[in-house]
Amino acid sequence: MRQSCKAWLVAVALALLVVGCSTPAPSPAMDPAALAALVWPKPPEPPRIRYLQSVAGPLDWGIELPWWRRLADALTGASAQQFVRPSAVAEAGGVLYVADPGTQSLWLLDRPRKRIAQVSKIGDEALVSPVALALRADGAVFVADTALNKVFLLDRDGALLRTFANQSLERPAGLAWSDAAQRLYVLDSRRHRITVFDGKGTVLRHMGDGGGGDAQFNYPTHITLAADGALLVTDAMNFRIQALSQNGDFLWKFGHHGNGSGDFAAPKGVAVDAQGHYYVVDALFDAVQIFDQSGQLLLTFGERGEQPGQLTLPRGIFISNEDKVYVADAYNQRVQVFLGAIATQKEPTK
Repeated sequence: MRQSCKAWLVAVALALLVVGCSTPAPSPAMDPAALAALVWPKPPEPPRIRYLQSVAGPLDWGIELPWWRRLADALTGASAQQFVRPSAVAEAGGVLYVADPGTQSLWLLDRPRKRIAQVSKIGDEALVSPVALALRADGAVFVADTALNKVFLLDRDGALLRTFANQSLERPAGLAWSDAAQRLYVLDSRRHRITVFDGKGTVLRHMGDGGGGDAQFNYPTHITLAADGALLVTDAMNFRIQALSQNGDFLWKFGHHGNGSGDFAAPKGVAVDAQGHYYVVDALFDAVQIFDQSGQLLLTFGERGEQPGQLTLPRGIFISNEDKVYVADAYNQRVQVFLGAIATQKEPTK
């Protein structure tokens, strides 16, 4: 008994030593000149997009794990707290929300309160494939698990507030929330439609169906709500972006399949900035394309690679109220942050 106790104390001492030596370092600081050069388009054109930072885990967001958490990780052999396959991202009030099917969890990185929550279990149910997020104005977050066919509403600390589930859901892949209407729009990729819930979890209606016509979808993947109230849908296998009213009426569309500038090869996340420009992530181009309200290409940023400003199979995108652009750089295991709308884009940039 005494020997086992002694062995345990030795293990703890070694773990403490490991904790002291193995705390992950934040991403290395870039040379100011190199950082300043990460803008799009390149000089002499005025910059519209500027690289800000990469976030691979809490430390990059300015939050260090408490000593007891690092000790527990050292004792259990847990890996460093880092994203594995970030699929969706959102930010509000200094809180970074990341849906990470690679760790089967939702990350809540609260910089103002220096708090970290990695939610991998909700009630008695373990997350399997969390892929989509939407935020409420109060900081609560909706997360869709495409394997469980459920959407969970969690508070800012990761506590469950409500579950949105219905037997009609088959593959919830995208989420949009309207605070004004108190409606949750769930994009069902397998059923090629949008299921509309009220704020209490009751299904109100379904919008759209499978096909290539207006207000029809072919394996849609992402959805967002524009400032004008339009629902923007990445209609992935129709290689286009569609806009619908919140009642499901067709408004407009743009995009087509191809491998050139302004084409779509594997469109994923979609977002809108304060100037009404549409940002569309393309996983095969490893880039984000920006379009005006007529669907004309304005600018492309990103390219394949692992360096700052480069992307590998990116997925989700989110634009904050400050026009910071967050891109889920899935296969580089990080979220990249850019500053958008540095100057108003007047003419297309070749």
